[in-house]
Amino acid sequence: MNKQVAGDGTVGKALEILDSIAAFERPVRFSELLETTQYPKATLYRFMQTLTNQNMLSYDEDDGTYSLGIRLVRLAHAAWKSASLAPIARPYAESLAAKVGESVHVAQFDEGQVLFVDKLRTTNRYETLAQAGQVVPAYCTGVGKAMLAFLAPKRLQLALQQQSYYQYTASTHASADSLNTELEQVRRDGVAYDREEHEEGIISIATPVLSKNGRVIGAISVATSTRHHTLEGLEVFRADLLETAEHIGAEATSWQFPT
Repeated sequence: MNKQVAGDGTVGKALEILDSIAAFERPVRFSELLETTQYPKATLYRFMQTLTNQNMLSYDEDDGTYSLGIRLVRLAHAAWKSASLAPIARPYAESLAAKVGESVHVAQFDEGQVLFVDKLRTTNRYETLAQAGQVVPAYCTGVGKAMLAFLAPKRLQLALQQQSYYQYTASTHASADSLNTELEQVRRDGVAYDREEHEEGIISIATPVLSKNGRVIGAISVATSTRHHTLEGLEVFRADLLETAEHIGAEATSWQFPT
């Protein structure tokens, strides 16, 4: 969850509450939310009422639970169309997925983390945890490392400080030092790998989507299962992946994406 910035006031508090509810990934009772937030009961209740009145939250009287409201769905859809790489990338990602017969993920950078904005799945042989709208760490994902490697130095320094280095698997980076060593290799190769670092049995090859001036816009990956491919076997996807990223970057350059 993003921490509230000092001086954000009422808007910042409301957004923090929405983030807290979203983190449950299910309808939540007021008492549950009260246990996880810093706000007094009366303050939290006042915000919840306002957010419900504005359709930012939905309240189920039968269950006594709150969930994210339909107004947020409309805003999310508008953001997907205007501020997301997904609409531009979709036809190219679809073509790549059909060609390689594996899952294709499209992602953007979000406060030091990875936000998956689209997923094309062409097989039922396996499933990855990544889903559109999901936020995951950057240091242990192929798309995350692909974007980190090509960030400007100051942005990279900040992003590295935002990583938790929690070890999801035995292959996960445990420190910024080991991650930096790999990022140097990613810059030379132009591709990054997920070596079962976030999810056991899932590997991927990823590359950044760059604007014409080299700014990181996002990343795209081909993900698969270790039951069907080895890490070395991912090389068969490299040329098509790089070509796809180049096409997306060229078309997206004229759009103004949030940095």
